[in-house]
Formats: sequence, C-alpha cells, structure tokens
Amino acid sequence: MSTPKHKVAMLTAGGLAPCLSSAVGGLIERYTDLAPEVELIGYLGGYQGLLRGESVKVTTEVRAQAGILHRHGGSPIGNSRVKLTNVADCLKRGLVKEGQDPLKVAAEQLTKDGITILHTIGGDDTNTTAADLAKYLKSNNYNLTVVGLPKTIDNDVYPIRQSLGAWTAAEEGARFFANVVNEQSANPRMLIIHEVMGRNCGWLTAETARVYRKQLAHTEFVPGFNLDRHHLDIDAVYVPEMAIDIAGEAKRLKLAMDRNDCVNIFVSEGAGVEAIVKEMESRGETIERDAFGHVKLDKVNVGAWFSKQFAKLIGAEKTLVQKSGYFARAAAANSEDLRLIKSMVDLAVDCGLRGESGVIGHDEDRNHVLRAIEFPRIKGGKPFDTSVAWFDELLKGIGQPVGKKVAVAH
Repeated sequence: MSTPKHKVAMLTAGGLAPCLSSAVGGLIERYTDLAPEVELIGYLGGYQGLLRGESVKVTTEVRAQAGILHRHGGSPIGNSRVKLTNVADCLKRGLVKEGQDPLKVAAEQLTKDGITILHTIGGDDTNTTAADLAKYLKSNNYNLTVVGLPKTIDNDVYPIRQSLGAWTAAEEGARFFANVVNEQSANPRMLIIHEVMGRNCGWLTAETARVYRKQLAHTEFVPGFNLDRHHLDIDAVYVPEMAIDIAGEAKRLKLAMDRNDCVNIFVSEGAGVEAIVKEMESRGETIERDAFGHVKLDKVNVGAWFSKQFAKLIGAEKTLVQKSGYFARAAAANSEDLRLIKSMVDLAVDCGLRGESGVIGHDEDRNHVLRAIEFPRIKGGKPFDTSVAWFDELLKGIGQPVGKKVAVAH
C-alpha cells in the first residue's frame, strides 16, 4: 500500500514566545526522522507570507542543523498579525487587491505550492484563522490537514492546560525584575512597577511573581545594611481577574513604604484596562486596535496609570515603570518548555501524517490528555484561576488581601 505524498508548510504568527524557533526546529527534526522524503517549506512572516507567496525551502543543510534552533529565541521564519477574515485590514496592508477574498488568495497559494499539511504555531487568533482556512479549503474540495501548536506566554487558550513558551517567559520576567528591583536603592521612597504581559489573563504575572519570590528565598544578604529581603520583595500583584481597591491598597502600601522606604508592584498589562479606556474615551481620545479588534495595550500604558494612582497616595518620591514583556518573550526556551515542545511537536507530526487536524495540547476537558483538540473548541481569553492554592499563598506571603474575583470577557 503506497504512502500518500505530502508537502508540509510551517508558519509562525502573532507575538513572539520562547518556543517558536524550537518548535520549527522540532518539526524539521521529526519529519526528517519519520518521513525524510517529505518536502518542507516555511512561509515567511506568517499569514502575510502565505498571502504573498513568500516562503523558504528547508534544505538538506537546514535539516542537518535544525537542532541549533532549540537554542534560539524569536522565529526563524518571521511573524505578523494578519487575520484572513479581516478583508479591510488585508486590503489596507496591500496583501490582497480590491475585490479579493484573503481566504481564497491563501487557499490558491497553498494549492499552487502543493501543500497537504500546514503547521501553524501561534495563539488562539493564529489557530482559529487556520481553522477558517481549513474550513474554506474543505468546502472547495481541497483537503488540507492543519495542525496547530499553542504559542502564547499568557497561557490563556481554552481548553489547553499549558501553552508553549509561558514557563520560560515567567522565568525570564523574574530574572528581569531581579536586576530592576535594585533601583530601589538609588532613591528614597521609591515606587517600582513591573508591568508584565497578559491582556485578559493574569497567569504570567502571577507565575512570574511566584518564580521571583522562590528565587529570592534562596538569596543571601549581609546583616546590618539597609538591604534585606524586604527591600527586594514584592508588595502587590494585580491581575485582570481581580477587583482592585485603590484606596485600600494605597493605605496598605503606604505602610510598606514607610517601613521599607520602597514599594514593588507586579501588574498585568491588562489589569484595569476597561477603566483606563473609559477614562481615555471620556477625554475624547481614540483607542487604537489591531486587526483582531484588540486594544493596543502599549497605547493604554497600564503601568503608568497605576504609577499615577499610587505615587501621591503612598508618598513616593520617585517612580519607575519597567516592562519585561519584550525581554521575556524573545528568550530561547528553557528546559521545562523544551520538554513540552518536544512532546507536542512529536504528536503534531504524527497527526499531520495521518490527516488529523486540530491544535495540540493537554485537553482540560478530556482528562488533560495530550491530543489534537478540535478547532471549534479553541478560543482565547481563558482567565487565570485566582482560586488556586499557590496564588493564595503568594498573596498572603506579601500581605495582600486575596480580593474579589471579577468577570473576564472571553
């Protein structure tokens, strides 16, 4: 019985995460091991490259050195934020011509290239866009197997237990803050705000804080100096899933400032966004959004807003807002993520070769089994479960009330 002839394409899309290079390298290695005769290409710049027909061939030399990619951050084939069903945006970018359907353009390119298996490495937007493409192709009698890999440092994709790159991003964010926090010694009554990525989900902020405090617990200090664990510890953690009592927190943090001469806050970039956007719109400001309709968080600047709220209330002499997102998301995968990447990549290739589409992940609704999860069940905006024991312990450890969980749109 003859084996079906395949040609495989890969693309990475959305923001960076510490898994893209490794996932691409892993796919190349796995196909080389299982089906060395299969031709591999990578579309450059995600769906933008697909629409433009821009790709790179995986040569014999690349196959032989694919393992090097596990040691790199970023993406070896480039990213973009393109939604194939957003015709106006694709037209504005010059990716399609007037009257063209981006889905049709992408489908025709895949057909022209002879692609039978497409691997999309990205978050919910990337993979749901892939689902739209697969559905379109099927309705037009072109069979394409689409197997996605879940990339997002927010760790907020339903129903996937753990997204690729999130563990590394938390570790890198903690390393980032370990240096930034020393600025507390540069000025009296210092307020330092560490803004962590996370639009709707506070998991990364909470996990970064947990990793940082775990590392801090093993740090040695010289007695008798005005530098101890209290100066480097975290005083507050704010995530989108919890209501924040600004007045109450200000009183608590004022005591910390008086005691330690500094206050250190971890905040998700999506915490309090709704209130900030309303405040901006009330001033007549236009809120910029991306192709997927998301508010551009760099224009909202959550860290600066919290700095403004607390500075006077706690008597800060100087404030410093630092964002670890770009530092953390561009790192190479750590050992924990590398193990997860390998297990997901191996299954992704197996599914591709047997024609099973879906997004690879530990399915929270199916006893956490690693499987190809059906595309219609994939969606973003999964909130962080603030009721987990380790988060309660984290908040109690820094003297912060557990607070009240708030509804998060998804």
